[in-house]
Amino acid sequence: METLREKIRQEGEVVSSSILKVDSFLNHQIDAGFMMEIGKEFARRFQDEKITKVMTIEASGIAPALSTAAVLGVPVVFAKKTTAATMDTDVYVEQVESFTRGTTYDIKVAKKFLNQGDRVLIIDDFLAYGHAALGLAEIVRKSGAQLVGVGAVIEKGFQSGGKLLRDRGIRTESLAIVERMEEKEVIFK
Repeated sequence: METLREKIRQEGEVVSSSILKVDSFLNHQIDAGFMMEIGKEFARRFQDEKITKVMTIEASGIAPALSTAAVLGVPVVFAKKTTAATMDTDVYVEQVESFTRGTTYDIKVAKKFLNQGDRVLIIDDFLAYGHAALGLAEIVRKSGAQLVGVGAVIEKGFQSGGKLLRDRGIRTESLAIVERMEEKEVIFK
């Protein structure tokens, strides 16, 4: 998506050689119209997969997952990082390491929201080392559902996540792949 690359160039902020801040349109303030375009693009790329659920991790993955699910006409299931008093106790749990937070946490999905017949598309804002996607993929596997692929709005191509997922045979579609970041410049693949 050339429009995404242009938005990253104009509004993104290179914090370091490994951190790209896109909070003006993707993961703090959300450009709703643009997010719908992202959802349309993911839906187009996975249109033949007969998806029944879109899945993500709270919080930054919810916007692109929701827009994708809206276009596909299916529900979004998001893994929770904390346990609320209202959350079911019958849950799938996986440990996930967060690159941006530098911590490991449990993600949880109520078992009633994933079924054997489901065909699941994982959507997230960033793909760095692949830990979030692999944790979600393991939850999908445990549920007996089928993982049809992973979609990332932005992939950090200089980190190992995309290669890791593809090497495991997981279809991975990234709308923008960053090759490297230098001072104030983002270089795309």
